[in-house]
Amino acid sequence: MGAYHTIDLELNRKFTLIKEEWDSIDLGRIEMATDPAQTADVAAVIMQEGLAHVCLISGSRTIVRAKIDQNIPRKRKGDVKQHEKGILRFFDLVMQAMLRHIRFDIVKCTIIASPGFVRDQFFEYVMQEAVKTDNKTILENKSKFITAHASSGFKHSLKEVLSNPSIAAKLEDTKALGELKVLENFYKTLQSESTRAFYGINHVEKANEVLGIETLLITDSLFRSQNIAERKRYVKLVDSVKESGGDVKIFSSMHVTGEQLSQITGVAAILRFPMPELEDDEEEEDEDDYSDENTPLPPS
Repeated sequence: MGAYHTIDLELNRKFTLIKEEWDSIDLGRIEMATDPAQTADVAAVIMQEGLAHVCLISGSRTIVRAKIDQNIPRKRKGDVKQHEKGILRFFDLVMQAMLRHIRFDIVKCTIIASPGFVRDQFFEYVMQEAVKTDNKTILENKSKFITAHASSGFKHSLKEVLSNPSIAAKLEDTKALGELKVLENFYKTLQSESTRAFYGINHVEKANEVLGIETLLITDSLFRSQNIAERKRYVKLVDSVKESGGDVKIFSSMHVTGEQLSQITGVAAILRFPMPELEDDEEEEDEDDYSDENTPLPPS
């Protein structure tokens, strides 16, 4: 119990992992490890007229999820209608592939890259179609799109796009933006509506008992506790919040935002409605809790 074991696994070697009990956090980690769409924080559409690759980028991996190769009639003098129809048909195929393979709730940004003006024309087409069909997935994630130059629509052009210093800087900003916004929202709520924002496991659990949690913020380090009962306590909290329709944000303790959240016990919540009675309750932390309630808030 509490010991670490190491085994070397060869690439593509099948193995069976047996555990007496699998909780939702364990299963979620396995799903994320085996499904690229679950872990890819960057998506890219590399395109030129008639050719496009929809890619997912996660860590050191780049995976092509779809290739669209469509014949587009050439422009003819005095008749460009067939060419325009071909372009629209091509754009529609690329957009459908993008919607099918990109998890906009997970990716932090989507790059659209091409030579010439194809990228701008496609982005404009996507936004127009989203408005026309009231596609909230696209409209709510408009800020995640970045357009860039690429020499071709082939996959190898993605490397030059990612090597562009300005694009690399934008990606770094966008990756951290999602977690940062959630944490900033918590601090703002804590300052402006203190009865709708609480931290510490006891306060958060009490809010959850009345289905009051709108957004749960929790660090992944809590699920690695040596105390099994404590691990189960946090897993139960996460499952309960999800079942009641709340949003759960799991912060990596390896990132700055996760470190900041750890400074205030590692678990916090923004509530659906004010609960002033919680302010009157004194947080009672036992010796196994993550940290005490008197941990100072980091500057906002």
